[in-house]
Amino acid sequence: MIFRDKINLEKLPLHIAVIMDGNGRWAQKKGYLRAAGHEEGTTAVRDVVEGCAEIGVKHLTLYAFSTENWNRPKLEVDLLMKLLVSSLRKEIKTLQENDIQLKAIGNIHTLPKKARRELSEVIEKTSSNKRMILTLALSYGSREELTNCIKSISKEIENNELSIDAIDESVINKHLYTHNLPDVDLLIRTSGEQRISNFLLWQIAYAELYFTKILWPDFRKEDLFEAIYNYQNRERRFGKTSEQLS
Repeated sequence: MIFRDKINLEKLPLHIAVIMDGNGRWAQKKGYLRAAGHEEGTTAVRDVVEGCAEIGVKHLTLYAFSTENWNRPKLEVDLLMKLLVSSLRKEIKTLQENDIQLKAIGNIHTLPKKARRELSEVIEKTSSNKRMILTLALSYGSREELTNCIKSISKEIENNELSIDAIDESVINKHLYTHNLPDVDLLIRTSGEQRISNFLLWQIAYAELYFTKILWPDFRKEDLFEAIYNYQNRERRFGKTSEQLS
């Protein structure tokens, strides 16, 4: 089945988020070092980004590096940071050709200076692109994001800039890293694992979850289109009944 031809382009998810899992296992299965899996994973990133732009998805957020990933062996972390820098340099052409704007969320200041500089340059160069927004979650953890949100709101209350009674969902959204992004409609996780791993906990409140056994380096456009087709064949009720929706 060719899922690309079955997708309803009028009912695309506005915001897709992806937990790109399985790079290490992909490498181990083939007898390679884990580094090879991370490098091959960049091919999947390019394919999925191009696939989203091709059909008209407006927002794509990729879980590139979590706060917990800092606990991995230093050699692997160093490699991932170098790969981030080289990938940003190589993919700037793809982003420009596809009119894609790059953004980043997370504790960006904890990244190495070289990675921050490269990231900042690509964000600046693509800032006027309009076709799609690609957001990289880097040194990102949702619990940390929510903790910082609470601290920020508390400070405003302390400074008499905000009253407790004024706090609602819009106030919370305003203080999140994703304040300029819509809620996630479809969350995809590769590699067969079925957990959220501290990713966009607030933003996926009503997202459809899609888990696939495909390891990230093997994930391609058609796999993305299958996930979107699956999403379009679900009934999203948002707490209502089927009868209310019809």
